[in-house]
Amino acid sequence: MKRFFAALMACGLASLAAAEEGMWTFDNPPVKQLQQKYNFTPTQEWLDHLRLSSVRFNDGGSGSFVSATGLVLTNHHVALGQLQKVSSPQKDYVADGFLARTPEEELKCPDLELNVLVSMENVTDRVLAAVKPGMSEKQANDARKAAIAAIEKESMEKTGLRSDVVTLYHGGEYWLYRYKKYTDVRLVFAPEQQIAFYGGDPDNFTYPRYDLDMALFRVYEDGKPVKPQHYLKWNPEGAKDGELVFVSGHPGSTNRLYTLAQLETLRDLSYPMRLEGIERRLGVARAYAARGKEQARQAAGLIFGLENSKKALSGEYKGLKDPQLMQIKAREEKELRDKVAANPEWQKAYGDAWQAIEKAQASFRERAKEYSYRRLSGYRLPGVALSIVQLVAEVKKPDGERLDGFHESQLPSLKFRLFSPAPIYPEFEEVLLADGLREALEKLGPEDPFVKAALAGKTPEQVAHEAIAGTKLADPDFRKQLVEGGEEAVAESQDPLIALARRVDPILRQERKWYEDTIESVVRTAGEKIGKARFAIYGKDTYPDATFTLRLTYGTVTGYPYNGTIAPSKTTFYGLYDRAASFDYKPPFHLPQRWLDRKDALNLATPLNFVSTCDIIGGNSGSPVVNRQGEIVGLIFDGNIESLVGRFVFDITANRAVAVHTAGMTEALKKVYDAEFLVKELLGQ
Repeated sequence: MKRFFAALMACGLASLAAAEEGMWTFDNPPVKQLQQKYNFTPTQEWLDHLRLSSVRFNDGGSGSFVSATGLVLTNHHVALGQLQKVSSPQKDYVADGFLARTPEEELKCPDLELNVLVSMENVTDRVLAAVKPGMSEKQANDARKAAIAAIEKESMEKTGLRSDVVTLYHGGEYWLYRYKKYTDVRLVFAPEQQIAFYGGDPDNFTYPRYDLDMALFRVYEDGKPVKPQHYLKWNPEGAKDGELVFVSGHPGSTNRLYTLAQLETLRDLSYPMRLEGIERRLGVARAYAARGKEQARQAAGLIFGLENSKKALSGEYKGLKDPQLMQIKAREEKELRDKVAANPEWQKAYGDAWQAIEKAQASFRERAKEYSYRRLSGYRLPGVALSIVQLVAEVKKPDGERLDGFHESQLPSLKFRLFSPAPIYPEFEEVLLADGLREALEKLGPEDPFVKAALAGKTPEQVAHEAIAGTKLADPDFRKQLVEGGEEAVAESQDPLIALARRVDPILRQERKWYEDTIESVVRTAGEKIGKARFAIYGKDTYPDATFTLRLTYGTVTGYPYNGTIAPSKTTFYGLYDRAASFDYKPPFHLPQRWLDRKDALNLATPLNFVSTCDIIGGNSGSPVVNRQGEIVGLIFDGNIESLVGRFVFDITANRAVAVHTAGMTEALKKVYDAEFLVKELLGQ
């Protein structure tokens, strides 16, 4: 990492995106870079086909249509939440895997929403027109939000499509994204977690890797499998060394355009607090899992997610603590500010933005503890209770004045999640709620208004036990009754968890209002100025930070130097079995029994995983990797350890996106899982 930072410092920093770098929006693809380096020009037809074949998993992750009868491919770890929700004490599909051999055997997911980006419309002028001269930052923020809510509502009513206004370049642009939404999604195939997440946490965010991190769903509409007009042709030979490839997916978030003041807040405050909280929550979840086999099954998904977050955040935090990275970001900021200062018109319009953000960060630091720990923590039920309490109050307000998350355009997705029939685990809920309340007590003290309201003179454990043991919110019909009964029904409810949510709601609203009025409004106004400055200086030769919206990235399949040697561009089944044998088949390097039984049937030279220079981050999991012909040749599932600093800077020498090879998926489906029928469907036979 230090060699990379030193190289960047030595060569001087370019504010424009370097070749291979960038998570590009589909309205602004990197055509010039592709032409110059690869002599490849993606046509509009090529781009539209890839966009309309790409899928967003609304509970986090990406995927793609891969057959004419609605098969969607993603990762096992993206599917993990749904796998757990369709499991039971008798059938653990996370650990044991699943295969539906007939349509009747496919398992309907209780609350999975998939989105396909149908259209994009630039609404920047309309949003910014709502901000009038002389408005305060708070008034401007309120005006923007009202305009965005109106645009989304109007679009949804006109088209029937999910309509989201997306903020790009931190307010430099606003785009209306319209999505086709699917909510009847059924599980078709998932391997055992042990082979999907082979090597466990030790191998996570590393390479070489040997994971079959895949899952297949089928999308239905009106009770019949969807027949998508656009889906990716399956290339069973997969990616080749040195080949140009593309990734179309939904990267969650990056901070490459953050100001130095914002990065310092992350480094000094946010990351240490988040890592401390993850470590604490991991300890609680692991202790619960140790109670028995069923408790371990219930906690498995949360433990997986927390371990993954811990490793990712630790790598990002390490990067932020490197003085050379901060020097790089300081020089980038100085370069931009110097260009603004050199133009009197720009300086007058944009010059105060950085100082405004710096002051806002100072204000946030003063109240960060209260903002961070005044929350109703738990697993699912506390969030359900708070959502119900807030929903019935918010829907009585004009749409533009509601809290984000409760606008008319957002209600269908909110209610779909809120009324989910997914199983509830009361014992686990109680443990997590009790610890969340105890953490608030320890961090804020007994006299804090939130703590006093939440505990009402009792211990965290007493409050959690009474709330979870006495609540009826595990029943989705009861949730519906409360929502349909409106504010009066919720106010009169004797349900103890609803009562807890009612007690803390006013304080949480105050905290949210403080953040929106004091921090968000300032940062949004300043961000718009910096965004305009970037456009004035660089045009759109730069890409926006990731926002869990569809992006296109590109690169080549190639290895890289590591640990004093070279990592190959691909791994094979030979390597999988060698790694298992090298660790004497001990966890987490053991293999599922069927993989031991079927070893001789496999062509062990078949590629299993590969790496490319494509620029990705969390949220890209499940993204298709395609070739020049738009054929799917791989499935993104991870980045290497060197890529974690990619949240802030991109390093083409060592950043690598790790993917499952289509040849490996094809071989495993045929010879390990006896799923020849799925292979034929993927191949269009």
